[in-house]
Amino acid sequence: MLAKYRMFGFLVHDVARLLRKRFELHAKDIGLTRSQWQTLVYLSRNEGTSQSRLAELSDVEPVTLGKIVDRLVDIGLIERAVDPSDRRVWRLHLAPDARPKLKQARKLGDLTRREALAGVSEEDRSQLMETLLTLRSNLSVTRERPMAKKTAANGQSTSPKPGNDVHRYK
Repeated sequence: MLAKYRMFGFLVHDVARLLRKRFELHAKDIGLTRSQWQTLVYLSRNEGTSQSRLAELSDVEPVTLGKIVDRLVDIGLIERAVDPSDRRVWRLHLAPDARPKLKQARKLGDLTRREALAGVSEEDRSQLMETLLTLRSNLSVTRERPMAKKTAANGQSTSPKPGNDVHRYK
């Protein structure tokens, strides 16, 4: 039974890679890299967050994110402000020029999703989203604590229930 799912992780990774490549193809004339787009999107969902927290949310090393943010500050899309309670912490905000760029990115994202989901029924799209949300929740819970194996006594899973975990995606 599990043999048919052995390629599951590779397939998910490959689909994500192809989505990124297709988005990059659409966005090539706008002048931002995928990493810069990603940083702007995460910041738009977490306005005023610290630079270190944004690195954590976007799953990017802090030094790498610092370089991305430096570039976005240089081109006027992000503004840094010192945290009033801790001068070592940078609070990040979108600059006014970032909003039109994000609007463009959303349109390109919509186009990319339409291409990816062509030929997939609305019912299958809904099921896909439900399944992906469940997978993310399962893996978010187990990131901190591996899921337990079934107990021998009653066969019931002792796995933690996915619940109110914090996600990068809103």
